Amino acid sequence: MRVAVVRETREAEARVALVPELVAKLTAVGHTVAVETGAGLGALADDAAYAEAGASVVDDPLADAELVLSVQPLDREAARRLPEHAVTVSFLPTALETDLVRDLRDLGITSLAMELVPRISRAQSMDALSSQSLVAGYRCAVVCAGLLRRFFPLNMTAAGTVPPAEVVVLGAGVAGLQAIATAKRLGAVVKAYDVRAAAAEEIRSMGAQAIELDLPTLEGAGGYAREMGEERARLQRELLAPYVANADGLITTAAVPGRTAPVLVTRAMVEQMRPGSVVVDLAADSGGNVEGVVAGEVVRIGQAQVWGGRNVPAQMPGPASRLYAQNVVNLVALLAPEGELVLDLDDEILAGACVTHAGVIRHEPTRVLLEGPAEGGGA
Repeated sequence: MRVAVVRETREAEARVALVPELVAKLTAVGHTVAVETGAGLGALADDAAYAEAGASVVDDPLADAELVLSVQPLDREAARRLPEHAVTVSFLPTALETDLVRDLRDLGITSLAMELVPRISRAQSMDALSSQSLVAGYRCAVVCAGLLRRFFPLNMTAAGTVPPAEVVVLGAGVAGLQAIATAKRLGAVVKAYDVRAAAAEEIRSMGAQAIELDLPTLEGAGGYAREMGEERARLQRELLAPYVANADGLITTAAVPGRTAPVLVTRAMVEQMRPGSVVVDLAADSGGNVEGVVAGEVVRIGQAQVWGGRNVPAQMPGPASRLYAQNVVNLVALLAPEGELVLDLDDEILAGACVTHAGVIRHEPTRVLLEGPAEGGGA
């Protein structure tokens, strides 16, 4: 296939969909790779590195592309320049990109969304949500340590003992567990909570204390938590309030793709935190776990600084790009197992990730959103 790697144009996006060291994975099976000029600069990969790896560096890689790789969705103008029957691979938040999805449908473009790759064992190597959450979890712990004007670790000196900081992490998915691990490595005393019963053992395995509330657990499909009702949410906030008030650093990571993040911490809870406390909300892009958070800004609530994460993986574009690119290359290997494009939509991974194909919106929630329920009352 003719594979195109485009330069990201969306604000605050520094990642790239393919790094030079993985170009050979594609060329070895016969694909040609064209990389847009400057595509990797944000991730510290220059044009010369791509050329040396065997890619061509061009100003417009889309003209004859069969497969287009990106991190963020293409803009609508770029999509309209694609050849008919081209395939795009990117993150594609369909509820926010309805006009683009319509265009892709009408143009006959096949679009695969990395966030829709099913969370099954066979697809683990293609799970970009997990790889990018790993980066984000590390980053938010480092941000917390950087903003907090005190030591994370215990220090015993001739001048006296400095106690360790106490960090509370809410949400123990991939990002939360990485935040716990990083805060522990930095020496903090870490406590964590998740609504899923299985998470308590994972929290303890990281050396943190699992916060256990006398509430029903909310196990959901695909490793995610189910949505909680308002009464349970109120009780949970009430029971978590003392832990929040005693924390030097609070990190929140509870988010589900395609949904508004649950509010876990109210403004009143933050106002009870000690002077100089820090709150890091990894879910700020999707509404935030903390009432009053602003994505991309640090705001003051009470006497605490509240940092709102905005496209956090892109704040570490080098490792984030390397991990994302490996996810993409693994998906391409499934798309073209012998070097030729074989879009097998009977395969559960490709079927799950496919948003549009052959003039049809195949992702059912998106189809219902854009076209309404099927005739006869189906949805």
